[in-house]
Amino acid sequence: MSPATPNPTPTRTPTWSPAARVLVTVLLGAYLAAVILPPLAGPPPASELANAVIQPFRPLIGLLSLGHGYRFFAPDPGPGHSIRWSMQMPDGSTRVGWIPDAANDRPRLLYHRRFMISEKIATFVPFVDAPEAVRIEAKPRWQPLVKGVAGQLLARHRGQQVALQLVEHYLPTPEEVIQAHNGEDIITPLGTYAFPEGLLP
Repeated sequence: MSPATPNPTPTRTPTWSPAARVLVTVLLGAYLAAVILPPLAGPPPASELANAVIQPFRPLIGLLSLGHGYRFFAPDPGPGHSIRWSMQMPDGSTRVGWIPDAANDRPRLLYHRRFMISEKIATFVPFVDAPEAVRIEAKPRWQPLVKGVAGQLLARHRGQQVALQLVEHYLPTPEEVIQAHNGEDIITPLGTYAFPEGLLP
């Protein structure tokens, strides 16, 4: 007779306690809500229910950086901005252009990066009809950025001086689009810039 084969020791499957399961379920549910709610809880016409439900989750959304700028693109992105420039050349001619330039900024990523430049500047520049005190207070915030843009343009195109304007493009309503009506853009002068004498590129 062959010797009896010993019974193998049964393996123990690790189990979580009910309290641990409840805790993990709650954490996963909170994380899932933090991922799903930001796109739903935008400005009108977004869901009012989502806007109410998201409030307790805002600290978690901020901590995990889950608010990925949905308000920038939709559902209400607001008007776009660009910078129009006019440059005086050494031969007396004038060269004009835009930042961003949809026709010449390639690859497309370059266009989007330059679009971010104009949008960033637009966040600091008050409207032309803003009170003088507001415009004076805002100028130290936006002028260094504009000077940097002007310097890059002058160096690239070998110009003598360049004048810049911030253009807020009119955003028509759906009714105006149907009627083929378009309003006027808002133009804000940003100044004229040149390299100091002796520092020409």
